[in-house]
Amino acid sequence: MALQPYASSLEKTWYYTFRVFCGLVFFFLIVPILVIIPLSFNSEPYFTYPMPGFSLRWYNSIFGDDPQAILWQRAIWNSVVIGVSATMLATTLGTLAALGLTRANFTGKRVMMAILISPIVVPVVITAVGMFYFYAQIGLASTLTGLVLAHTALGVPFVVITVTATLIGFDNNLVRAGAVLGADPVRVFFKVTLPLILPGVVSGALFAFVTSWDEIIVALFLASPAQHTIPRRMWSGIRELISPTITAAATMLIALSIVLMVIMEMLRRRGERLRGITH
Repeated sequence: MALQPYASSLEKTWYYTFRVFCGLVFFFLIVPILVIIPLSFNSEPYFTYPMPGFSLRWYNSIFGDDPQAILWQRAIWNSVVIGVSATMLATTLGTLAALGLTRANFTGKRVMMAILISPIVVPVVITAVGMFYFYAQIGLASTLTGLVLAHTALGVPFVVITVTATLIGFDNNLVRAGAVLGADPVRVFFKVTLPLILPGVVSGALFAFVTSWDEIIVALFLASPAQHTIPRRMWSGIRELISPTITAAATMLIALSIVLMVIMEMLRRRGERLRGITH
């Protein structure tokens, strides 16, 4: 919001003070990222400045053919498989739950919504302990399936929230019109409902993927050595041997996060245009 020309001295002071304060907070949050990225190209195994030179040796430590690189590659593959699988499950289940909660009125609706979004509210360590004891009893602990299901449970709330927010502005007359024209409910969903709520569905899927990709606490409890994800591998590297390879992995995670944020912003703007919201 621009400063009005008739603003008083106090309003001008607050206007600039608030922006300076926000800039300092943003600087405080972004500096660690700006420090890590150049260090991933350091030619020497140091975490200090100035750097003696630039090199890709730490990226080669991830994508090379030595034993440590193979461990990193396996962790990347595990993260991709678990993240994609959990995202598909969370998106499907979360979208169906959002549709049911939005269109139906029944006793206990608020309780059901609270249960669905509880993984966001409950500390992850408590969720991880509960999952570990439950999965141990049914034989899913230290299995890839158990990790996928655990990450799905963590991702469903994000899909439910984003899809529910999209459905708030949805015109149900379009669904009725499709039914009047002779389309069955499944056809109406895929031809009418899904295209209109697709930005919210994709945004929820991206949130679920990021949650799975960045999750470490559940992996600490449930993952076996053969199922280490990238965050779990980074955690092991920090505890056992501090290597600049970790900065290379962190830089790749930062780059992926930036790409996903850009995609989500594009989807948000597209959703606003579909709902007729202009700035």
